[in-house]
Amino acid sequence: MEPLLKRPTMPLASADSAARIRLTLPVEGMSCASCVGRVERALAALPGVTDVSVNLVTGRASFELPEDIPPSRAVEAIRDAGYDVPESVTAVTVEGMTCASCVGRVERALLALPGATSASVNLATGRAELRHAAGAVSVSDVEAAVRRAGYEPHRLDAAQVASPDDRQEREAGGLRRDLILAAVLSSPVVVLDMGGHLLPRFHHAVTGVLGGAGYAWLQAVLATLVLAGPGRRFFRIGVPNLLRGHPDMNALVALGAGAAYLFSLVSTAVPWWLPDGSAHLYFEASVLIVTLILLGRTLEARARGRAGAAIARLIDLSPKTARLVEGSNEREVPASDLRIGDRVRVRPGERVPADGTVASGASFIDESMITGEPVPVEKGRGSRVVGGTLNTTGSFDLTVDRTGADTALARIVRMVEEAQGGKLPIQALVDRVTLRFVPAVIAIAVLTFLAWLVLGPAPALGHALVAAISVLIIACPCAMGLATPVSIMVGTGRAAERGVLFRQGGALQSLRDARVIALDKTGTLTEGHPRLTDLVTAPGFAEESVLALAGAVEARSEHPVARAIAAAAREAGALPEAEAFEAVPGHGASARIEGRAVALGNRRYMERLGITTGALESEAARLAQEGKSPIFAAIDGRLAALVAVADPIKPEARTSLEALRARGLTVAMLTGDARATAEAVARTLGITEVEAEVLPEGKVAALRRLREAHGPVAFVGDGINDAPALAEADIGIAIGTGTDIAVESADVVLMSGALGGLVEAVVLSRATLANIRQNLFWAFAYNAALIPVAAGVLAAFGGPQLSPVLAAGAMALSSVFVVGNALRLRWAGAVT
Repeated sequence: MEPLLKRPTMPLASADSAARIRLTLPVEGMSCASCVGRVERALAALPGVTDVSVNLVTGRASFELPEDIPPSRAVEAIRDAGYDVPESVTAVTVEGMTCASCVGRVERALLALPGATSASVNLATGRAELRHAAGAVSVSDVEAAVRRAGYEPHRLDAAQVASPDDRQEREAGGLRRDLILAAVLSSPVVVLDMGGHLLPRFHHAVTGVLGGAGYAWLQAVLATLVLAGPGRRFFRIGVPNLLRGHPDMNALVALGAGAAYLFSLVSTAVPWWLPDGSAHLYFEASVLIVTLILLGRTLEARARGRAGAAIARLIDLSPKTARLVEGSNEREVPASDLRIGDRVRVRPGERVPADGTVASGASFIDESMITGEPVPVEKGRGSRVVGGTLNTTGSFDLTVDRTGADTALARIVRMVEEAQGGKLPIQALVDRVTLRFVPAVIAIAVLTFLAWLVLGPAPALGHALVAAISVLIIACPCAMGLATPVSIMVGTGRAAERGVLFRQGGALQSLRDARVIALDKTGTLTEGHPRLTDLVTAPGFAEESVLALAGAVEARSEHPVARAIAAAAREAGALPEAEAFEAVPGHGASARIEGRAVALGNRRYMERLGITTGALESEAARLAQEGKSPIFAAIDGRLAALVAVADPIKPEARTSLEALRARGLTVAMLTGDARATAEAVARTLGITEVEAEVLPEGKVAALRRLREAHGPVAFVGDGINDAPALAEADIGIAIGTGTDIAVESADVVLMSGALGGLVEAVVLSRATLANIRQNLFWAFAYNAALIPVAAGVLAAFGGPQLSPVLAAGAMALSSVFVVGNALRLRWAGAVT
């Protein structure tokens, strides 16, 4: 098959050919020859684009363009012409990244691929995603680009998806081994050097046994083993990047430790090469730099593993095996082998192996790991169950209807991963700073060395070397690179544990910035299912008999209000059989039950039957004022009772809305329901801004008015009719128990459907952004304050000079502090 991306075959002597690439893009929406012409003209109008060919049958556009023109310009031209270029995302994990400079380097390498439109690389998760024109870039192209940048890519195959923390575990294990080896080899060097400074007798005893040369060569051998063994990782990555002109954190460590080691080696082997009095040993600095930074990275890797534990815990919920029922037999099979339509048996204490519907049996299911709600939910025949939830008491069989990547648990994991891989707008500033940070540090180190060499006291070379190495080692782009992504990782993971799914990392900032929370009524503030709320009987009638007769009539009707009355009657006991049922649209219904004439309906229906309702009119007015639907019941021509049906307000709605208002948010309600009902609900919940009787497009207009009046708006909804409003809002929040369309249109999903999750989402978004601000302040303040100290500013005024060992310790602790601060989010939450 001919590759989509290829260099044009032209003579090598042509300079023009070397500066051009041939690109083939898929184009959607073309239907005739004029469409072809329009696309060709749009592409040909781009500067430098030649040899344009658009094929209607294959739906592809092929052309040559200069290498300095980004392919995204061609994509924009096609879209401006009225057609679309479908995009896809290719993702890999990247091994070897250690700081923000690494992230920038990988992103630039990916964006250089023809057809690339955007790239996102996350240091905390080690994941790189490239958005590109569909078919224009393969996984192999992405892997090659990552390798050219100096790092090792790994495909996201099925095994890695099933166990995403394997890479971090391997990395942490390798760091632990290197740290132990470095500590063992470094200890004698430190004891020999520091012991000699602190205890002159110890120094004399050692040199007496080994001699001065033996003392130095023993340190040299041990330091060589440390740098060539555990420290090799810094040189293997840092030196090539330095030679490419793209230095990173590894390059700084390699330069600092390498300079201390080489100077000490020269002092040991050929001291006459150095000025008199300047031949000092810094082997202990070189080995401690490596050891302390390995310690910092080991602690950081452990903390990052805990930061990403939310996804690991979610994946661990899915059982590895299932009991497949075949006729009268059952056998244990891998859960991954289940197919749609399979019948699976779930016993008490087992986890549900896949999404499905209960076919037989009943139980209570603990869904807290999905919804955050601690109370087990009753399930019976026909009930939906979610894979990964815990069966507590009974045994049941389920019919599988979703497996693998289509299950709710897999979709949740995917959403959390996408959110953790996202970048906030503030990250763009950090990326621009870190792009030039490491080269700037190297420049400062060189200037520091020259300044001390020229202006410093004798022996100037030693002071200059110590100051320059300290500058190289103390600079910490790691902290800047981790400040944002690790907080997003912990924050979104914590939210997932609480039943709140942020579908993208940017939603955290959008929700933090929201000033208005607008909510749909039905299914969001209310339960979404009408229920019988009141039964007031007239003198001479008993509640039980009236409810049974009313339920028997309404059981024959399909109206939602009728179904609510019938359901309440069934809960109270068996229903008698109704005969001669008659429904009068807009009025009510009647039937004969056990020889008695029973009628239910509104006031107009009662008047039509010649029945006066005056005795219960005041009760009817009170119930209507509360937002309920009053219905009169008559038996044998006499007014018997007044029943009321309403969509009950969720029990936690009032406290949740009060918690939102307490946090400075304006709460509004948008609904298509009647104004009287909407205002009754609003009064109960303390909502002052109400838009009632609005269609879906009316909700969009209402959101725009709220935005103009108050600022950024978040909208919470659950139905198909809420999808336009969810898309229009600055941040769309869907109730997870709602429709798939609403969930797909939202930025945040409340899995339990409880409004307490909304408060959780607001609190977590604010806590995460505050945590990011703290991390960024620390990262920038640390570097701004300590780089001058390392350069010897204090020493120039009679203060102490920072040693490379202390610099290495400070640098290691800096990134550990950032990750540790982010881990505090694991305990963030809301009390409503």
